[in-house]
Amino acid sequence: MSNHFTGLNLGPPLGDQRLDLCDLYAFQSPNDPARTVIILNANPNADALHPDAIYRLNIDNDGDCLTDIALSYVFSPPHNGKQTVDVFMAKGSESHSPEAVGTKIISAAEVSFGAKPNIVKAGNYTFFAGIRSDAFFFDYDGIKALFDTSGGRNFTAPHLGNKSPWTGVDSNTEANIFSMVIELPTSELNPKPEIGIWGRCSVRENGKLVHADRAGHPSVSSFFNTDETKLEFNASEPVNDRKRWTEQFIHLLGHTGNYTREEAIAAIDDHRLLPDMLYFNPLKPAKYPNGRVFTDDVINFRLAFLTKDECPHDGLKPHTDTLKEFPYLGTPHAKTS
Repeated sequence: MSNHFTGLNLGPPLGDQRLDLCDLYAFQSPNDPARTVIILNANPNADALHPDAIYRLNIDNDGDCLTDIALSYVFSPPHNGKQTVDVFMAKGSESHSPEAVGTKIISAAEVSFGAKPNIVKAGNYTFFAGIRSDAFFFDYDGIKALFDTSGGRNFTAPHLGNKSPWTGVDSNTEANIFSMVIELPTSELNPKPEIGIWGRCSVRENGKLVHADRAGHPSVSSFFNTDETKLEFNASEPVNDRKRWTEQFIHLLGHTGNYTREEAIAAIDDHRLLPDMLYFNPLKPAKYPNGRVFTDDVINFRLAFLTKDECPHDGLKPHTDTLKEFPYLGTPHAKTS
């Protein structure tokens, strides 16, 4: 659940798991520090991705919160257990289009549904799409106990009593995820010195693209939105975040951690939560909030922020099946009947 659920009812965007963006990672390649790895995960059911959707990485490299580079992933309809994907790269003004535009850098790459990853190399790009072991770790039952969504409550009203909510069970030890992994020269991203990254999933309905989900900071969309605001938040753009969402974030922090207005504003600014983008300076080691790696304990990080360090640690450890080589996420778990 960096964003494995959305809003109070725990449901996926537009009721379709294929449209659910779950995690966004960015880090230096462990084998070549001059290259950057960006991973966008979707669909915790890990079966296939939506053929009428555009899965997209937006990259801002000049600090104006607008897209300067767009990587768009477009999937074919699944057929006989197979699916392919095209990858487009757009730069400059062309990247502002929500459509999959620009240069097609990878064409009809076979999606991996088995244990062996199909790794595609094209020029300076290395790419993978398919099912992998989910690296995200969290205590889902503990989250539900902590926030008790019964009776219309939402994730912003934690129950911090004397009894710990945590079960000690990692809900994702056998979970798979549908992953899109790209590695490319950092110089092509042109960081100055950092980049801001956000994922976007848009689906075509009645000929029009509908922005169904987005991903920036881990767990921000999940915890800070209600059912009434999640659709608008997921459809909005980072450049408008501070004006549109600051007051809601201040209000919610007042409930979760008894923040004063001044304390909430300072905390939002200190954590750079708005605009909701994952920032990455490749000249510094990757560790959230500078990029994100698989060992980052983003749930405890976020709960500490929400509750002003009052929430007990859940005690979970990172997964140990991740890889030091591309595509970095581990071999998918076998399906159980």
